[in-house]
Amino acid sequence: MLTDLNRRRFLGLSAATAAAAALAACTGNQTPGTAPARIMPTDPVVAEYEARRTSSGRTVTQSLQSVAFTAAVADKTVTTWGYNGALAAPTIRAKTGDRLNVNLKNGLKDATSIHWHGLALRNDQDGVPGLTQDPVAAGATFTYGFQLPHPGTYWYHSHVEMQRERALYGALIIEDPAEELVYDRDWVIVLDDWLDGITGTPDDVVKELSGGMSMSGSMPGMDHGSMSGSMGSSPSPSSSPAQGSSGMSHMLMGSRSEFLGGDAGDVRYPFHLFNSKAPDQAEILSAKAGEVIRLRIINAAGDTAYRVGIPGQKLTLTHTDGFPVQHQDVDAVVLGMGERIDALLTVGDGYTPVMALAEGKTGQALGFISTGTGRKPLPAVLPNTLEGTVVDGGQLKADPRVTLADKTPDRTHDVHLTGSMMKYDWGINGKRFDMNNPYGNTFDIKAGERVEVNFINDTDMWHPMHLHGHTFQVSGGGARKDTVIVRPRQTVTVIFDADNPGQWLTHCHNAYHAERGMMAVFSYTK
Repeated sequence: MLTDLNRRRFLGLSAATAAAAALAACTGNQTPGTAPARIMPTDPVVAEYEARRTSSGRTVTQSLQSVAFTAAVADKTVTTWGYNGALAAPTIRAKTGDRLNVNLKNGLKDATSIHWHGLALRNDQDGVPGLTQDPVAAGATFTYGFQLPHPGTYWYHSHVEMQRERALYGALIIEDPAEELVYDRDWVIVLDDWLDGITGTPDDVVKELSGGMSMSGSMPGMDHGSMSGSMGSSPSPSSSPAQGSSGMSHMLMGSRSEFLGGDAGDVRYPFHLFNSKAPDQAEILSAKAGEVIRLRIINAAGDTAYRVGIPGQKLTLTHTDGFPVQHQDVDAVVLGMGERIDALLTVGDGYTPVMALAEGKTGQALGFISTGTGRKPLPAVLPNTLEGTVVDGGQLKADPRVTLADKTPDRTHDVHLTGSMMKYDWGINGKRFDMNNPYGNTFDIKAGERVEVNFINDTDMWHPMHLHGHTFQVSGGGARKDTVIVRPRQTVTVIFDADNPGQWLTHCHNAYHAERGMMAVFSYTK
């Protein structure tokens, strides 16, 4: 992803050419002894590991069509992209051990794919064009099929350029038939920051951000992260933000979160959505007083962390990124992009607001639980802060049932997060990822190893780091996760077992940081 030209040239390759390019990068054109033999997605060992996974004998099927369509966002008509012609994609539900078959028909003019975020699935189904599969061309179809070995709250989304920043995402819930958690209702909540068709397109944002701070008219050397800014979380505005004197409308200056360690984000959003709805059209879940609701919260945003809570009431956190944690009562929980949290809530009489404040930014996403009594409060009268005990998923402790066994790491990799807002040149270990050469800066591992990873943030911004195809455990008995917040100038150490051969992307789940190069590959070698 060194340049727009390179990226689009790659996605324009025919299927055969793309496959040949990927193979040549790792095997075919290497001088003997200069590169390791890699376990590619088509290697028979990938199918062997798939065959070992738990099977219930059941198959769940779903048809998805990626299309352009018009929809209403906060009463504004927009043209965007999504699945099956709706802002809210189908929620796919299955049970542990089921096989999932999803037929994707690409009705877009561009190539696409689907990544199954958080799943330990077979490598050739992971949905990363140029690494695990060929892109699904315009008008073409592709059938994804794989086992579902682990229960939990997951999601799916396009993994092509900025497509996820439209509506190409949905929830995937894998239920545990042996679930011990007791609750009365299950509410899936998908949070998103939205600008497509309102203030521009995601591609417009990339173009603007790619110019770095120099485009903003700021003085050279200004510390973007230290600028003062609004800490309020008032309801999303109903109108587009005005352009500054420089003519820009997307770059957000002065967003700040002490919780995240400084700068909260890069992008200004006119709306924050709760299950595809703005606060003025908030979704309402009907329940009875005293019932226990399981909230499955997914942050599908591109550039916004959300602080989720209920004024004056505790949430009991039970899972993060699909895996159980030691239960903790909190006033609010912060989710970085790509993270998921499960929480229990006991319903009180009247209307209960479930608030998702845009961390360090202005705006919120909002839903309600109603017992059929009382009057629904207007968004404008709700609190604009959630204080008290506030944590993120990376600060929780794993349930002992899912804690990884003690073992000395066989291999340690230092993953330095590098780059700056000044040039918007994000990377890993000082290199921006190039999809034309995905194996140019790999972290090599072997099947059966215990791998230790140090995510070392050398930048002044926070990054939610995601690893495909595996869950890791945060060091010191921390939670089992696949996406973890790494704060500025801090290090987060995680461990995982290399038990899923193939080629697996790791990247920042800030869509704009990834697009500008903060990606690399964990590569299984023979």
